[in-house]
Amino acid sequence: MIQRKEVWITGIGIVSSLGEGLDTHWDALNAKRVNIDDKRFAPYIVHPLAPVSFDVQIPKKGDQRQMEAWQRIGTYAAGLALDSAGVKGNKEVLGRMDMIVAAGGGERDIVVDLSILNGYLKDNSGPVFLNERLMNDLRPTLFLAQLSNLLAGNIAIVHGVSGTSRTFMGEEASGIDAARIALARIESGQSDIALVGAAQNGERSDLLILFEFGDFNLTGQYVPVWARGKENSGFALGSAGVFLVMESKEHAQARGAKPFARLNKVVSNLAQRKQPGAVTKSLEALWPKLGGLTDNGNLITGATGVEAVTAEEKAFLRQRPGFAVRSTGTAFGHTMEAQFPLGLALAALSISRGALFPPNDPTGFEVEKSGAPTQIVVVGAGHWQGEGMALVETIN
Repeated sequence: MIQRKEVWITGIGIVSSLGEGLDTHWDALNAKRVNIDDKRFAPYIVHPLAPVSFDVQIPKKGDQRQMEAWQRIGTYAAGLALDSAGVKGNKEVLGRMDMIVAAGGGERDIVVDLSILNGYLKDNSGPVFLNERLMNDLRPTLFLAQLSNLLAGNIAIVHGVSGTSRTFMGEEASGIDAARIALARIESGQSDIALVGAAQNGERSDLLILFEFGDFNLTGQYVPVWARGKENSGFALGSAGVFLVMESKEHAQARGAKPFARLNKVVSNLAQRKQPGAVTKSLEALWPKLGGLTDNGNLITGATGVEAVTAEEKAFLRQRPGFAVRSTGTAFGHTMEAQFPLGLALAALSISRGALFPPNDPTGFEVEKSGAPTQIVVVGAGHWQGEGMALVETIN
């Protein structure tokens, strides 16, 4: 039997509504800062990206111009992660670094979409008009938008990451599986080092329209995740890019890298949510697969605030009263594909800083927790489908 290799998180890159970089985010979380915009897309609420100088990580203006916002956000965060890991510009390492990205369907061209819809209303030719505009005006892709793998492509171009590349789609579940596959590849020796993460531009009218069809958007007044419930169900979309550098212990030691934490397990499931309680049962089934958990631990969740999935996740969490819970959605908003990588990043950061960041919850569900965490469980339950967990630990 092949002994699995230990996997370390050696680089973390985060850019979000709270700012950029690890110190900035750590200070913001400890100050319980939240940055929202409830005017620009009213009645919908978003967590807008903090001001960023993209030139720092994407120096060529031509590269920036051909990217939409979600790609710039992701490419920037990837550069931060490579810097954090100490491999930025190291052609030998980057040339064999694998890349696993979780991505949505890309951004649409709203101006073109609106012109087509307005033209359709004024034209009498109906389908003929639509066919001509579809052939001539829209990007020739299956999504009629940007291809999902363009983020990975731009990271390769800008930062020189040129090992194998995979892009997963599937909203929150894609972020879970990106981490799961990266861990499995490194544990088995198929990969030595990987760049893993996702990005989202939450400041998009087309996304808000899409999620409004499912009644997923938080509207009106902002409230923290655990205070939403049935009366304020929904998520506030957040703009964020999160990338991690993961590598085998041997590879990290050989290059003298200092790790943040160890990634021990990533498990996933896909509950059939037609029956009440399905999410709770799914999470209960995943919990023992993590193995070796203490009874007095720490937990970071990407809970969305969408009922009934968040209520079912909360029912699961209530069965673990010894665990101090933290929700990323309160401070960052819901970052969709990036939500699980964000949980992993904050777990590794907390372990490296020797503390769990404080609660930011008026309901009292999140409680204070002193002492240095040795284990943090990361939980993800998608707003529509997909559940996952990870175990992040200190390195002995």
